[in-house]
Amino acid sequence: MKRSLPLIDERGIGSIRADGSRVQLHPHEVTGRYTTRRNVIFAVLIVVYVALPFVQIGGRPAVFLDVLHRRFYLFGAAFNAQDFWLVFFLLAGAALVLLAVTAIWGRVWCGYACPQTVFLEGLARRIERWVEGPASVRAKADRGPRTAQLVARKMLKHVLFLALSLFLAHVLLSYFVSLPSLWQMVTGSPMNHPVAFGWMIGISGAIYFDLGFFREQLCFIVCPYGRLQSTMMDSDTQVIGYDALRGEPRGKASDPAAADCVDCGRCVNVCPTGIDIRKGLQMECIACAACVDACDGVMKKVGRPEGLIRYDSTRSLEGGVRRFSRGRLALYGGATLLWVVGFSYALSGHESFEANLLRPQTGSAFIVADGEVLNVLELHLVNKLDAPQRFRLENRSTGSGNRRGMRLEMPSEVRLGPGGSRTVRVVARVPLADASNATDTRIYVEGVEASEARVLHARFLAPGG
Repeated sequence: MKRSLPLIDERGIGSIRADGSRVQLHPHEVTGRYTTRRNVIFAVLIVVYVALPFVQIGGRPAVFLDVLHRRFYLFGAAFNAQDFWLVFFLLAGAALVLLAVTAIWGRVWCGYACPQTVFLEGLARRIERWVEGPASVRAKADRGPRTAQLVARKMLKHVLFLALSLFLAHVLLSYFVSLPSLWQMVTGSPMNHPVAFGWMIGISGAIYFDLGFFREQLCFIVCPYGRLQSTMMDSDTQVIGYDALRGEPRGKASDPAAADCVDCGRCVNVCPTGIDIRKGLQMECIACAACVDACDGVMKKVGRPEGLIRYDSTRSLEGGVRRFSRGRLALYGGATLLWVVGFSYALSGHESFEANLLRPQTGSAFIVADGEVLNVLELHLVNKLDAPQRFRLENRSTGSGNRRGMRLEMPSEVRLGPGGSRTVRVVARVPLADASNATDTRIYVEGVEASEARVLHARFLAPGG
């Protein structure tokens, strides 16, 4: 006879009691295929995070966000402040990827790649186990008296947490200042760089508070992702689930009336957020699969099939067949295609320099002097290359819509360093008798090193015009 699924009962959050007080969690260690995969991913991500500011591509760090000089380097490509609009495409792409991944595989980001999980599970908890012992020893010590040995171990743990926080804060700071500058800051007086020192202290304090105290509460209280998952997931999304049809009613392995779940509580003991996955899909579940490895290990010991707790869809866990083709994925796929087209077009239009012909914000629109009409303009040039560049300037006004010649007073060549900018004064002169016929001021600007050119236009203003 087919067993019915149990109702999800009312409860407090895993680490928070019904009265709002917090339960200090001590997740037990677990081994298994998913834990091994997570550890490998953690190691790779930590190495990548630390190495990116040191790896050089084209003479620059792989990722260097030079806010001070408004220059940004991403894997060999250089951008400046005028390219900031491209951030829209980066954020839109990240949102689309998150939507698609969540719709298909659930919260794998939370369990495998989120920095909170990577540094908490991959580093902080390892330090805690090394200093204070396994979870059962820590839990017993917390319930017992405060001995000198316990206090010493906790002090050592927090000193190591503080050292780790300082290290991670300096690595993060290296993304925004050059490594030589960072070394000078570290070896010099904090008074020589108070802003950077303040940021370092603030970031270190936030990381230390999170790793040492706040921990899983960040996922419950601060991060909105868990609360948004209901809008991104459906009954065919892959989640961590308990097969209640196979596991209920629970009982000892020797009880012939019991189903496969032996009610050992191992899945709860290893959960980093302290929930019981047997109560159904919950907001606090980060899909880390620790409960899967724990349950599989128990099933092996009692001689029963693995997979009582597993990655599966809610539909499959309820006895149905999971659908892989559905409207939600088609919508995400179409949006991703539009994003690819838009981002490709935006990158194709990325230019090696910015050039704008503008009128000064102050002063007259035109000047009449010595039988001529003068327009004073400003040519603003920005070199967006990570190398010096020469700009050749030519007057293209004559024969370009003007019946009479227009003389331009400006340099014929401008040199700018990497990421440099300069405003060039341009004076357009037309005889007063011909001023009413003058139309546009046209300047040809060529970036010699980039082999890129364009013609800039500005309306010539004259009396009666």
